[in-house]
Amino acid sequence: MDLSKEKLIKMYEDMMKIRLFENRAKKLFNEGLIRGPMHLYIGQEAIAVGACANLRETDYITSTHRGHGHCIAKGGKLDKMMAELLGKATGYSKGKGGSMHIADPDIGILGANGIVGGGLGIAPGAGLSAKMRGTDQVTICFFGDGASNEGIFHESLNLAAVWDLPVVYLCENNKFGLTSKAEEVLSVEDVADRAAGYDIPGEVVNGNDVIAVYQAVKKAVERAKNNEGPTLIEAKTYRWEGHFVGDPCVYRDRSETKKWKDRCPVNSLYGHLESAGVSENELDEIDSKIRQELDKAVEFAKNSPEPEIDSIFEDIYAD
Repeated sequence: MDLSKEKLIKMYEDMMKIRLFENRAKKLFNEGLIRGPMHLYIGQEAIAVGACANLRETDYITSTHRGHGHCIAKGGKLDKMMAELLGKATGYSKGKGGSMHIADPDIGILGANGIVGGGLGIAPGAGLSAKMRGTDQVTICFFGDGASNEGIFHESLNLAAVWDLPVVYLCENNKFGLTSKAEEVLSVEDVADRAAGYDIPGEVVNGNDVIAVYQAVKKAVERAKNNEGPTLIEAKTYRWEGHFVGDPCVYRDRSETKKWKDRCPVNSLYGHLESAGVSENELDEIDSKIRQELDKAVEFAKNSPEPEIDSIFEDIYAD
């Protein structure tokens, strides 16, 4: 493993930042401060962090309706994210996008998306842009098992394969597409098997192991930078919460959920941290720092102004 102590600490910090952000967002939602549906990323932190640990600020990601973790892992600011969730003018989308539409092109976040598979149409465009401009920028396209059954999945992979575009397709198979079990609606055991239809590499990884995700994505990113085309990676994982906040989850077995919680992606990193010489005190300090940052983010959001009514006509078209 080629990960330094500093890299491992950064991974832990980002995973905890996602976990604590989501827990705080859930609390605010239940207090009635967040309007509209919200989909939590708890249980999948290792995927966003392991993947984005391979990217530079200039590289791109396309996200999903469950996108808070992707945004944080790519460098999104907690205060602007929290303000957006609360619908405030200081948020990433000036309070008009909410939970499912956070974007920051300045750091390569091309947008979360309320449409299932929406990012699959954006990713090859970003890849083609990089190729035409002659840069070595890479795009990671996050999507779920449900989106792999959409037509745009096949169109996107086919186009990227034909044109050797620098795109890493990262399927977060969390076992359920809304209430449908993935195994009941997929024609193959592994989504990664579908890579063969486009003559590109396909790989299955443990999505609860941040190191495994990091290493798999690293290979795919290097292929992309070397003009060797796209890769399809399937990360097997599980969402701890329901499809949305408030989902009663009557379609899931509680024992299954417990089994996956016992495989907590944050806990799986502790052994590596210990081997690298990271103490419990250091981890406690990191946790405390994140909680303080979140406290400030929540206060910032609560004290921020609502969007002006006239602003509804702004930002409809690009300049």
